[in-house]
Amino acid sequence: MTLQFSLDSAHPELADTACAVVGVYEHGVLSSAAARIDGAAQGALKRLIESGDLTAKAGVALPLFGLPGVKAPRVLVVGLGEQKTFDAARFQKISLEAARALKSLPVKSATSWLTALDVPGRDAAWRVRTAALAADHAAYKYTATLKPKADNGARNVLEHVAFIAGDDARDGLAQAAAIAKGVEFARELGNLPPNICTPAHIAAEAKKIADAHAGVTLEVLERADMEKLGMGALLGVARGSANPPKLIVLQWKGGKTDEKPYALVGKGVTFDSGGLSLKPGAGMEEMKFDMCGAAGVLGAFLAAAELKLPLNLVCVVPSVENMPDGNAYRPSDIVTSMSGITIEVLNTDAEGRLILCDALSYAQKFQPQAIVDAATLTGACVVALGKHASGLMSKHDDLAEQLLAAGERTLDRGWRLPLWDDYQTQLESGFADVANIGGKPAGAITAACFLARFAEGQRWAHLDIAGTAWEDGRKGLATGRPVPMLAQFLIDRCG
Repeated sequence: MTLQFSLDSAHPELADTACAVVGVYEHGVLSSAAARIDGAAQGALKRLIESGDLTAKAGVALPLFGLPGVKAPRVLVVGLGEQKTFDAARFQKISLEAARALKSLPVKSATSWLTALDVPGRDAAWRVRTAALAADHAAYKYTATLKPKADNGARNVLEHVAFIAGDDARDGLAQAAAIAKGVEFARELGNLPPNICTPAHIAAEAKKIADAHAGVTLEVLERADMEKLGMGALLGVARGSANPPKLIVLQWKGGKTDEKPYALVGKGVTFDSGGLSLKPGAGMEEMKFDMCGAAGVLGAFLAAAELKLPLNLVCVVPSVENMPDGNAYRPSDIVTSMSGITIEVLNTDAEGRLILCDALSYAQKFQPQAIVDAATLTGACVVALGKHASGLMSKHDDLAEQLLAAGERTLDRGWRLPLWDDYQTQLESGFADVANIGGKPAGAITAACFLARFAEGQRWAHLDIAGTAWEDGRKGLATGRPVPMLAQFLIDRCG
């Protein structure tokens, strides 16, 4: 169920809400909303601060019940940390923790005054959008393959959050609703098990997007279509699986007829066993997330369609399953890509770049203004950047800066790595035009260098989201990244 959002302007002590959410800084500094609550409740908050029961440590949330003089039956007091170091990242953190605390309370609705806080360099629209996306992220719950709980609706579940802000925040609220849909779509697709989320399933989900939005068209290329196009790299990866490959192409025509589109390309490996270069058994279950690049670009496309952005957009998703069987492609095989470049397969577990290279070639038929691909491509990127930043590689400084700026605005951040031609020597082959791996050194960069050969003459950027697309652990969920960054990039292109 999607969380609903609205704007409000009520005073915290008078608001008719199931729960009022206010913030308190360290050293006893009350936000203006908390000060009004404290005044109405005859100093209740200050007494809790003095007793040490309310620490104001960033993100710590304390629910209070039945405060005298306050209409709301519950007040959730959220610690904001040190006031002088309060910034955008802290605001996102406290918004997320406040939403998690609300989720644990038996309330269907709440009103938050956190969006009235001052965040240096950020306006009301940004505060509302960030808070709404944090609330939606916290409210998400995966249930698709779980037995329904027989609670008979005994407990209220959070359905609606109102944010205190003026009309100048309405654009932020609309963007939040659209981006939240895209993030939820990407998370749900990423979390599904690979026996459900096959290439055919991704194609079916893309059809739902097309059916629900006027102006969106869908084309799904089958194996025979790809054979005619000469997509030997993509088809080589698909050979070992009983699930046939799909090349999914969505188009949104919100711009002028003669306006060149932007293109998003996403890696859609619905399960990556490594093929004959078989992965270790420990942790292999996480390879259901190897289609999160596809989920991310589809989610960003959905957000753009929801917002009816005035631009043209193409989304190309090559989707396969990488499995070992008697027909699987082998190390030392030579495959010929759609571009005509021959590739020596040194490792069948470097399959993402093989499906992406043909998808990048196909995307160029639309003569795009720019191409951005997203892929859970390399463990090397996780080693380099951890789980916080996506790796960004491009030869086009302007495009790279636009994506980095979009990441900073949404806090779905990227970090740029070099894409120098010096690294290309690691991909040399004696038997083909290029090898599909470049060895251990600079693995994330050489993977991007491989893709760069198939984007010659294009404004192109590559996002390696192997570290950011899902959370660690057996209960780790897909994050929905890089939907916020890509959606913001597209919003920015509309001025």
